[in-house]
Amino acid sequence: MKSEDNDRVVWVTGAGKGIGRSLAMQLAKEGREVAVTSRTERDLISLKSEARDMLGKIYPYPGDVTDINKIKILFNKIQADIGVIDLAILNAGTYIRFGIDKFSPELFREQMEINTMGTVNCLSPVMHDMKTRREGHIVIVSSLSAYRGLPYASAYGASKAALTNMCESLKPELDNFDVKLSVVHPGFVRTPLTDRNDFEMPFLVDAEFASKRIIEGIRRGKFEIFFPSKLALIMKLLRCLPYYLYFAVTKRILKK
Repeated sequence: MKSEDNDRVVWVTGAGKGIGRSLAMQLAKEGREVAVTSRTERDLISLKSEARDMLGKIYPYPGDVTDINKIKILFNKIQADIGVIDLAILNAGTYIRFGIDKFSPELFREQMEINTMGTVNCLSPVMHDMKTRREGHIVIVSSLSAYRGLPYASAYGASKAALTNMCESLKPELDNFDVKLSVVHPGFVRTPLTDRNDFEMPFLVDAEFASKRIIEGIRRGKFEIFFPSKLALIMKLLRCLPYYLYFAVTKRILKK
């Protein structure tokens, strides 16, 4: 990210809590005009208040990313109110943890609707606008769990793997229109979502660490932004294992 007027207007989804909130604060601190979206309006109002003395400004735009029609309206309103979006960080998502005992089409669909289709709903207007202008940067937050299937994350991992695969598919086309695309693969980040987990989370980092790594990756124009490094290395190595070895590892996870 440059210090000039580039990336002046930023849109961050899932900005009410966790990584999204920390990203919005950091960007406002740097002087950006930051449109923030979350389903919970009071989170956005408190975020705006918290950033009131910063160099940039927070603009709350509450909305549900799963509502495709309202997201289109919201996107147009942001651009009419603040200006064209230079940088879009599509971060909204959740984690619905379940095993085979609770496996159902309803739970799986809910996870995919929020994480995958919610991102696609926001991506579509942003991408077509940037393609027309031949400029802009899109950042999509996936997960290290996109690398391989993990126990109790059949829907979550699938939703994030779909995002990663989509980014790999879109990047060559977007390059032809001078639109940058980045995919973020975080490990465990301390947020209200992970606070509910009752299992060990190796190499846990806080949201401020995560936001700084993401912004650093954006500045460097990286396609893949991943952290923490040790967990990312482990997951990258697991991705290379043949199935018989990989399942020996994941079965040990089940026994813990």
